[in-house]
Amino acid sequence: AKYWMHNAFLNIDNKKMSKSAGNFFTVRDIAEKYDLQVLRFFMLSAHYRSPLNFSADLMEAAKNGLERIITCADKLNSYLTNESAASGLTASEKELLDAAGKYNTRYDEAMDDDFNTALAISNLYALFKKIKSKINAGDLSAGADLNQIKKTYSLLGLFKKDAKSFVLDVDAKGSENIPDEVKAIAEERLVARGNKDWATSDLLRNKLAELGYEIKDAKDGYTLIKK
Repeated sequence: AKYWMHNAFLNIDNKKMSKSAGNFFTVRDIAEKYDLQVLRFFMLSAHYRSPLNFSADLMEAAKNGLERIITCADKLNSYLTNESAASGLTASEKELLDAAGKYNTRYDEAMDDDFNTALAISNLYALFKKIKSKINAGDLSAGADLNQIKKTYSLLGLFKKDAKSFVLDVDAKGSENIPDEVKAIAEERLVARGNKDWATSDLLRNKLAELGYEIKDAKDGYTLIKK
C-alpha cells in the first residue's frame, strides 16, 4: 500500500507561491540547482503541518547542514570498531554507543509524535555535534553504532551516496540496456549542467523525452528512466 502526506502551504521568501506573483517553482526547477537530497532534507527540517518558507539562503543552509552530517559520518566510519561486547569497549566508545541508542529512541519518539521529522532532524544534529566534538579533540576511539544510526535515519532518505555518473533503465523487464545514443545525450547534458548552461540542459532533456526517456538529476549524476 502507498500512503501520501500533504505539506502545509509553501511560501517563497515569506510570500505565498503563485504563478500570478511570478514566484512559482517546480521540483524540476529546483533540481537544476540543488541535489534533491538537499530539498528532501530541507523539507524534513520543518513539521509537515507548518507552512514551509523556501529561499536560496535556507536551501544553502540545508545543503551545508546535510553536508556536515554526511562528512562527519564518513569520517566516523574510519574510526569505528566492530567489537560487539560492551566489556571490550573503551569508556569513550561505550559513551557514544549509549548516546547513539538514546538518540535512536528519540527518533522513534519524534516520529510517533505526529511524524515530527523536524524534531528527528534536530536530534540527529545534536548527536553528530557530540560525535564531532570527540573527533576534533583527537578521540579516534569513537565507537558509536553508526550503522544503526544510518539504518534509522535512512528511513528519511539520509546517508545515500551519490554516483558521479550513472544510468538505470527501469523498464518492465528490469533490464539495463540503454541505447548508446541516449547515454551520449545524457552525458552531454551532464556537461552542460556542470557549465550551468541551463538552456542547453533543457533542450537535451526534451530530446531525451522524445526518445522515450525521463532523466532525474542527482549531484553530479543522473538516472534515466524508460517511459
